[in-house]
Amino acid sequence: MMTMALVCSAQSADKLYQEGKKLYDAERYTQAVPKLRAAAQKGHKKAQYRLGKCYDKGHGVTEDDRQAVAWYAKAAAQGHAKSQYELGKCYKNGEGVTKNMKKAIELFTKAANNGNGDAQLALGKCYLKGNGVPVDKAKARAWCKKAVKNDKDGKEIMQKLRKDANEGDADAKAILQLIK
Repeated sequence: MMTMALVCSAQSADKLYQEGKKLYDAERYTQAVPKLRAAAQKGHKKAQYRLGKCYDKGHGVTEDDRQAVAWYAKAAAQGHAKSQYELGKCYKNGEGVTKNMKKAIELFTKAANNGNGDAQLALGKCYLKGNGVPVDKAKARAWCKKAVKNDKDGKEIMQKLRKDANEGDADAKAILQLIK
């Protein structure tokens, strides 16, 4: 009986998430939020992540960095790599939480090890610049190369680096030089 209740709960959370995601992707945020919230409250990690994004960007709700952090943290605790990365950014920038580079590096590392390309790049930048970690060109190169070779979003990361470098971004230029 308990197993059946858990299965039904998981199915309904997934259904709510799918409906919410569809609305979110169509930029119908105010309609997406209630469905995402319902799924997130049932523990659906992808819904928690998307609800965090809603609060982070003010999509369908009033922008609230503390709420974004709370939802990212719930999903990150379940091993959701995008949430680990987003939560790491919050700690890096002091948005919704007290700035804490040690915690940011810890979260970037978890997300990077879970295959998140943005986290791999962020970690590479940290090692390149000595931001929260000692400068280590070998680790910077390794993480940046993983980011641009990432199966899921490596091509987009490389395109953005090239675009940013062409627009004069010194970090992007340094990373492109590093991974040659």
